[in-house]
Amino acid sequence: MSVINKLKALGRQLKRELAVYRLVLKHPQTPWVAKLFLGLAVAYLLLPFDLIPDFIPVIGQLDDVVIIPVLLYLALLFIPQSIIQSCREQVETQLDVK
Repeated sequence: MSVINKLKALGRQLKRELAVYRLVLKHPQTPWVAKLFLGLAVAYLLLPFDLIPDFIPVIGQLDDVVIIPVLLYLALLFIPQSIIQSCREQVETQLDVK
């Protein structure tokens, strides 16, 4: 498999996961703590400033790579697997229709 094909596959997978997380956020049975952690992850990703400025070598870039996955992981700990599975099925159904 070529590098370009791997990147395309990774992009499709990322797009699918973002759609799943969007549905999880809207799901009425998602605990508020999980919504808080997901919201913090999205906010940290979109905000124009960082906790550790990027001009600090290595650590400045690594904070994004560490903080966002940790927030996502914490959110996923609080979300019941049944909710995640039903949201994944919804996304797959939507992708099959397209």
